[in-house]
Amino acid sequence: MLQQNINLASAAPAADDMADALIDQALAAVRDHMGMPIAYLSEFVGDTTVFRHVNAPGLEGLIKPGDTRSLDEVYCKHILSGDLPELIQDTSALPLARSLPITQAAPIGSHASLPVRRADGSVYGMFCCLSPDPNPDLTHRDLKVMGMFAELAAEQIRMRLARQTKEKAASARIAAVIQARDFDVVYQPLYRLSDGGLASFEALCRFRPAPYRSPDKWFNEAAGIGLQRELELAVIEMALTGLDALPYGTRLAVNISPKTVAEGGLLPLLRQCDARRVTVEITEHEDPGDIEKLVMGLQGIRGTGAAIAVDDVGAGYSGLQQILRIQPDVLKLDMSLVRDIDRDPARRSLATALLHFAQETKAAVVAEGIERPEEWHLLAQLGVTYGQGWLMAKPGRIADAPLRVDPHPLVVSDPSR
Repeated sequence: MLQQNINLASAAPAADDMADALIDQALAAVRDHMGMPIAYLSEFVGDTTVFRHVNAPGLEGLIKPGDTRSLDEVYCKHILSGDLPELIQDTSALPLARSLPITQAAPIGSHASLPVRRADGSVYGMFCCLSPDPNPDLTHRDLKVMGMFAELAAEQIRMRLARQTKEKAASARIAAVIQARDFDVVYQPLYRLSDGGLASFEALCRFRPAPYRSPDKWFNEAAGIGLQRELELAVIEMALTGLDALPYGTRLAVNISPKTVAEGGLLPLLRQCDARRVTVEITEHEDPGDIEKLVMGLQGIRGTGAAIAVDDVGAGYSGLQQILRIQPDVLKLDMSLVRDIDRDPARRSLATALLHFAQETKAAVVAEGIERPEEWHLLAQLGVTYGQGWLMAKPGRIADAPLRVDPHPLVVSDPSR
């Protein structure tokens, strides 16, 4: 069995980058308003304060993001307890402020600080401005202006913490599903459109946890918290156990994202089975990212004997130039293109163009989502080789798949209408 190394850490989303920018802008604005050279936002971690955001042009050697101080050395806990005021015009006038080591080390002549609170009211850290010089002109009106900027920063922190809580829950949920293999694999048959004979199967995943969520939601969530590769490989590993049960001459298709292909994660699994009976479907709904890495990953897959299919053609990111780079053995027409193709000249025209492209590149064509006999008939007329859909068979056990299906009697639509 493939050993999964599950990393629950996820990359910061774009929303966090925006939050960082807004906090930095708030610090710059309040520093300018207060006329102080240093502004920062800190977080309390245990008995220390960590400077998370700092705006101190030219003073980076004195203070920078990531620096830490003991809470015993700084003003924070004394301000929160009420022993020091939130606005200090002259630190030398207050014995407690004057006695703190940080006052001389920084040095600090004037200081303003407001708490930043989490959604539950607990203190996250402080929003501060300071200057080495006393400033008798500072007023509580300045502190009130500072409070507006502090609240702006606090709202960004609260939204970030909420995202982190949500991500943590999602990570735990996905990790539990992976570890327990809390999903089932079902197999949908593919048939030859010429005679209805069984040709292949596609492995599909159904997740067990309640409430039920469609597979795309699980995989999208896994991608968002950095567990896409682990979840995909766990599902494929289970799917490949069905190889030995396939009827003679049929193949098994498994779905995988371009990113997982580019990382080479599938190769160990393919090397443990008869990969010559496997078709690897690259979904077109996901941005392939670095196409060069994807092409290199596909070369490794081809080296095992597996075939390559591009899934969902006509509904996603891949244009013909990109498909040419991938050089698939199979093109799978998306169900949005197949649906009512007998009634829609535009769909029929696009399918015809893709069929011509497939002929030129020597790729087989599969039509997905066939639900009506008229669709089957028209697709067969156009030259599509294989099809799948609820008209033929729903996903289920391999042993339950009929070896042949008959779409007749057909009620054939007039393609000219």
